[in-house]
Amino acid sequence: MNDNDFKFSTSVIGLPVFFVLFLWIVYWIQIRFDFDFYQNGIYPRDFSGLQGVLFSPFIHENLDHLYNNSIPLFVLLAALQFFYPKQSFGVIAYGIIFSGLITWVIGRENYHSGASGLIYVLVSFIFFKGIQTGYYRLVALSLSVILLYGGMIWYVFPDVDAKISWEGHLGGFIAGFMLTLYYKTPEYSKPLVYDWQKPDFNPEDDVFMRHFDENGNFVNTEKPEEEEALSTYFNSDVWVNYTVTKSESGDKL
Repeated sequence: MNDNDFKFSTSVIGLPVFFVLFLWIVYWIQIRFDFDFYQNGIYPRDFSGLQGVLFSPFIHENLDHLYNNSIPLFVLLAALQFFYPKQSFGVIAYGIIFSGLITWVIGRENYHSGASGLIYVLVSFIFFKGIQTGYYRLVALSLSVILLYGGMIWYVFPDVDAKISWEGHLGGFIAGFMLTLYYKTPEYSKPLVYDWQKPDFNPEDDVFMRHFDENGNFVNTEKPEEEEALSTYFNSDVWVNYTVTKSESGDKL
């Protein structure tokens, strides 16, 4: 794999647009028809609460909750689809399931809902996977994620804000890291090294480079016999004359 594998496609925008739009449609249905989807969230250690493992990322309590999740979700999904297109759907699907199950196990006895758990999955996966690859573009992506969303790490701890599900955040963070171990690190091709970049390169041994001095100026390195042959050729009194005649049909020959 190399830089040419990072190609922009319609899915880079299409995936996050579809996902975020779907969240807004669900919320519109909820308020338009007065549905109480909130009870379809994760209710820890209750068998009926397991349904929230699948449904909770698509349920939001209010408009502020949905808006605050939409922007980071759009950005992170686009980054995931561009840099990890082969793993993106697996990360989303498994991330939702694993983070939901962890929340179901460790969560407080209350309904947990919202896409923030998936957001922590994406942050965790993109950060740790980029560091694991050691590839400069993905490492830069990891650092960018930390600069943008590094402050989110505080919300995986309890008692920071009683209104948020820190259990869902922690579950997402753990699930994202687990997925970096599950998906193998792609092999990236080493950068092309030219002969003149090698430490043992000697310019005098190179046919092209020996025509230039250490300052990059062209120098004449032709051997004396070669110079004499060229001089004899250009100073020769032998000339070749070309004439143009016409055929009987009038065409020039």
